[in-house]
Amino acid sequence: MVDQSRDARIESIVEELKLSDDKLRTVMEKMLSEMNKGLCKATNPTATVKMYPTYVRAIPDGTEKGSYLALDLGGTNFRVLLIKLNGPEVGIESKIFLIPSAVMTGTGVQLFDHIAECIAKFLSEHGLSDKNVHLGFTFSFPCKQEGLAKARLTTWTKGFSASGVEGEDIVQLLQEACARRGDMDVECVAVINDTVGALMSCAHSERNCQVGLILGTGSNACYMERLSEVELWDGDMNEPKQVIINMEWGAFGDNNCLDFVRTDYDRKVDEQSINPSNQIYEKMMSGMYLGEIARYYLERLVRDGLLFDGHGLKEISTPNLFYTKYVSEIESDQPQDDFKATKNVLLTDLGIDHVTMEDCKYVQYVCSLVSSRAAYLSAAGIATILNKVNKPNVTVAVDGSLYRFHPTFKDLMEKKISQLVKPGLKFKLMLSEDGSGKGAALVAAVACRIRGEKGIE
Repeated sequence: MVDQSRDARIESIVEELKLSDDKLRTVMEKMLSEMNKGLCKATNPTATVKMYPTYVRAIPDGTEKGSYLALDLGGTNFRVLLIKLNGPEVGIESKIFLIPSAVMTGTGVQLFDHIAECIAKFLSEHGLSDKNVHLGFTFSFPCKQEGLAKARLTTWTKGFSASGVEGEDIVQLLQEACARRGDMDVECVAVINDTVGALMSCAHSERNCQVGLILGTGSNACYMERLSEVELWDGDMNEPKQVIINMEWGAFGDNNCLDFVRTDYDRKVDEQSINPSNQIYEKMMSGMYLGEIARYYLERLVRDGLLFDGHGLKEISTPNLFYTKYVSEIESDQPQDDFKATKNVLLTDLGIDHVTMEDCKYVQYVCSLVSSRAAYLSAAGIATILNKVNKPNVTVAVDGSLYRFHPTFKDLMEKKISQLVKPGLKFKLMLSEDGSGKGAALVAAVACRIRGEKGIE
């Protein structure tokens, strides 16, 4: 009888994490409305979902050939890759270079000279110093894209603060640094973000790929849109009459339109974050925040004497100590294994004593509700895109640590998208391999193929 009452009390606390299909359909209606505001010239300035045109007009068609460089800059390490394309075959060689903190926080000239030096070393090692090489650049910082090979840095993030770069065209800065050396012939023909890279990487083998999704520390999506829908488009109206839109969907809900599905703990996570009131959708479903949402619910259950016999409050009350990787580990546990992984997290990693099998069951339940809600919210976003694209068979390219390593995220998403998408529309989720490397090179290759078709060298 005691357990029944414990069950009921725990259920009353966590019930708000369960989203009905009706609520998810309301999320979809609001997402579509925000997407349309972003696409419309008059409403875009105040829209939360910005819907930036990427100037990427076509996916690979399998005829791309040749060697292309890719540059992947998004943190303290950056990669230079050589991608050799021969129809469906892809050969990849890469090298990781470190960016010293003094360079990250020095001048823009120092930063781009360092990048150019690393490219020169890589080219020399591969016997390409005297060859004309086309490059695709994955630059994972907030940018305003003004052309396929033109993007201005809006603001530095992730510990970078190199002066003289914000507001500047990063492709021009890269080209100038390469020119200063005079020992290579490199042309950057495309700059993209990791979401577009994920889409392009999958599209090389999947011609139906029209959507890219990142579900990692953060979250974002992109998709191929008809030009007639994009009022912001300032390029030509030639074939193909389409362009990939970088949604920047993490900011969905920044205008309070998702308040009807947010909980008090969502609000606490937002208040304690480095960017309060921003990226509301992302904060309900990406890897940076799921552990902390789960921790708040577990803390509440401990405070109410419903977990660990009231012990462990000090441990579970420490902010940001319950990592999202713990959520994945705990949910991978099977009851027949005596909750080995769950006990390891609670006893060893967190130092909580007095853990019973019942406690493990409830902790696993809380984690599963937090991640199911995240999977369902991202499914609602993808279903909205699929309904808008309205093609009979679409592949969605997905990358990111949360999607890769969580044991049930993919299955939960697939099941829920099936329930939310228009009848008759088929889709599949496909894990994207190295979007920021291979994807960037493919964007460069497609750009060069289209140039060739138009007779432009």
